[in-house]
Amino acid sequence: MSRLFEAPARLVFAAFTQPELLVRWYGARGWSLVECDVDLRVGGRWRFVSQGPEGARMVQAGVYRHIEPARWLVCTELFEDQSYPGETLVSHEFTELAGRTTVTTTLRYATAQGRDTVLRYPMTRGVGQSFTRLADLLRSPMTTRGEQQ
Repeated sequence: MSRLFEAPARLVFAAFTQPELLVRWYGARGWSLVECDVDLRVGGRWRFVSQGPEGARMVQAGVYRHIEPARWLVCTELFEDQSYPGETLVSHEFTELAGRTTVTTTLRYATAQGRDTVLRYPMTRGVGQSFTRLADLLRSPMTTRGEQQ
């Protein structure tokens, strides 16, 4: 998956890694992060608890495997309820050109069955809506430490 954002890579990377920014964009329309824990270091853990329509709840967690600020972010991802079975390896590459950043996300599923399960769910729609929320956030005035780095 790829998406172009009208912002420098340092800000886009910050939005992917800072809880105070993640809670402002992460999730499909109607969903919000109600818990967001990030230990941004190789071997550090992350955990997101999302709440959606009619009280639906989704918990994702994983471990950071590779971090290059404003360039790469690689982590594992596991859904607590196993709605998407197995541990997925998620890689985000941030490529900046002329102040605009393309994020290319690669997902490697543990099994073909896990991949097929994800493709049956509305993941594409959810990721698209989430990235639209991120694009809106990146256009808004941001007064976070991400801007200061």
